[in-house]
Amino acid sequence: MANNKFNKMEFWNSQLTEKSWRLLQEIRKKYNFILIGGWSTYLWTKQQKSKDIDIVVSLTELQKLKQEDLRKNDALKKYEIKSDEIDIDIYLEHYSKLTIPPEDIKKYTSQIEGFNVASQEALLVLKQGAEIDRENSIKGEKDRADIVSLMLFANPDYNAYLKILKNYSKEEYFHRLVKILKDFREYNIVGLSPKEFKSKKEKTLEQLKKVK
Repeated sequence: MANNKFNKMEFWNSQLTEKSWRLLQEIRKKYNFILIGGWSTYLWTKQQKSKDIDIVVSLTELQKLKQEDLRKNDALKKYEIKSDEIDIDIYLEHYSKLTIPPEDIKKYTSQIEGFNVASQEALLVLKQGAEIDRENSIKGEKDRADIVSLMLFANPDYNAYLKILKNYSKEEYFHRLVKILKDFREYNIVGLSPKEFKSKKEKTLEQLKKVK
């Protein structure tokens, strides 16, 4: 448990997340990719850091990545690189299965600190897909914390988010998003006092009521 003003909880120890961050900085210098997952959420929110790295690449970039210890995971339709305790999950355009097809994610990107990252709205959708797949695991808990962090600390356009859901016939995700926020109680995970958490949560729920 980390000690800070509000006793913020960390899912992974700081030594591991710093090692992951250094690795992410290294691969950014060598390859072109879109960053998704926990590190993308961190860049938007500056909240929970990540242990693993999740990226989307083109076939051209995948060929370059073969100089690394690249492994194909046919069952999960992705490629993987393992570096000690850090996993790099690589999602390939026109091959991998994500809530938003990897080849479409390039439509929803922004630049942050030199990284090409999924937009807040697309990231919410992707995170929800991951959360549904691993709902009852610690990674599912981390997904929910990331989702709530995006809602409370970033500034997603919920109408744009809903438009993405409609594009991929995932409208039911909207109701699940509201439920995730309503049910979330761990204010310490997102580094807020109970009063701050309640205020931000109520404000966001009011925003969600106006979405059409």
